[in-house]
Parts: sequence; C-alpha cells; structure tokens
Amino acid sequence: MNVAEAADLLLEAEAAAKDREPLTDDWPELDLATAYAIQDETLGRRLARGERLVGLKLGLTSVAKQRTMGIDRPLVAWLTDAMLLAPGAPIGTGLIHPRAEPEIVFVLGKRLEGPGVTAAEALGSVAAVYCGVEIIDSRFADFRFKLPDVVADNASAARFALGPVGVDPMSLDLSLEACLLQVDGDVVDSATGAAVQGHPAQALAFGANTLAERGLALEAGWTVLTGGMTDAVPLPPGSTLVAEFTHLGSVVLRSEALPQP
Repeated sequence: MNVAEAADLLLEAEAAAKDREPLTDDWPELDLATAYAIQDETLGRRLARGERLVGLKLGLTSVAKQRTMGIDRPLVAWLTDAMLLAPGAPIGTGLIHPRAEPEIVFVLGKRLEGPGVTAAEALGSVAAVYCGVEIIDSRFADFRFKLPDVVADNASAARFALGPVGVDPMSLDLSLEACLLQVDGDVVDSATGAAVQGHPAQALAFGANTLAERGLALEAGWTVLTGGMTDAVPLPPGSTLVAEFTHLGSVVLRSEALPQP
C-alpha cells in the first residue's frame, strides 16, 4: 500500500458511509510522517473537487485520551467548508457512526506561525472565541485504530458547528469555561477548558508549532477547533444534543431519525 492507495480507501469509505479495517492491519509499518502525507493527499483531493480549506482541528488534546492511545502529544487535521454545519441544520445523513465532542473554538485575526509560539502569543492572534461541537466519524470499524490510522483518516473529521456569538478571548478565563453536555435532555458529561491542554490557547500554540514542522502556518480567518473537552458521545438517529457553555452560549444539534419502513 502507498499514500495514494490509502487516500483512495479512506475517501471511498467516507463516500459510501461504510467502515473498514484500519490501514495498519495491512500496513503495519505505517508511521506518523506517512500518515500526515496521506492526510494531506486527501485534503488535496477535497480541494480539487471544490471544497475550501477553512482551518485546523486538534485531536487527543486531553491527557486522558493521550494515555488511552499511548502517546504524549496531540495531533492535527484539516477542516474544509463542506464540514461546517449551518446554524440549526441537522448533522446530515451519510455518516457511519457519528459521535459528538464539545469544543472551544478560535477564529484567527492574524497569521500564526511557529516554531516557538507560546500560549500567550497564540491567544493574541485570536479575533474571537466561540463555543462549538465537532461530529467525528471514524472510517474504521468500531473506532478501532492506531495513532497513524487516525492521523491518516484526518482525525475522524466529519462535521462541526459553531455557536452564534463570538467573544473577545481576553474577556474570559477559558481554562475555567465550563460546558454541560446533554443528549435528549439527559446530562451525559461536563468539563472545563482546562481539559484541553490546561488551556485551549496551549492547544492553539501546539497547532501552530506542529504545522511549522511541515513548513506551514495557521492563516488569518481560519477556524481552529482546540479539541474535545469531554469524551465523544454517540449521537444515534433521532437524538438531540445540547452543549451549553457558561459564557459562550450553546450549540444544539439534531441527528435525523431513520426513515420509517
């Protein structure tokens, strides 16, 4: 297997909404550098079919998730405009096994280029902070994968939604910003911004410094999802998810019910 073939397999699984076995089952020597090359190849194909690059997402930003995966650093992946949900829109069909994560989201006011970016410098590049929810949808069966698999799979990116109001990031202590996550009226999890690398700005700095290793930067106007504050929760057909934040507002997402036979 090579980079182009792996990109074919992942995009075919996404288009068919049909999961598959991890790449590493057949390509056990797949490493992170090659996995990022696969991620970039799939991005190139998305852009070629008319999608527009709008930002970056961070994954595995919580220490607990890193321990589960046996790693000591987060990962990054791409966001395109096709992934952004309009306000009030359902998450849509054609997903395999969607799960939702509440996130603190930055929109950049100026370019942020590493290496050596600090959290304070990163926060200074932010025009506004929003609440958000990311819908992840791994193309691998049962969410079974190794780290190179999930990097190649663009960190399971599928959809994302933002809250209605952007806030000055300097007006809040984002490490204390809390979120209550409900599915069909039942509270399923809660967390604060401290779950994201201690402070979401640390995740933003990591994103800039990690891209710098590949000669890239975070661009003005980009949206950056800083990573799930809670564990990802399943979003079965017909369910409604509410992510309510202390100061940033809330996001409501609906998963469409299956058609009746």
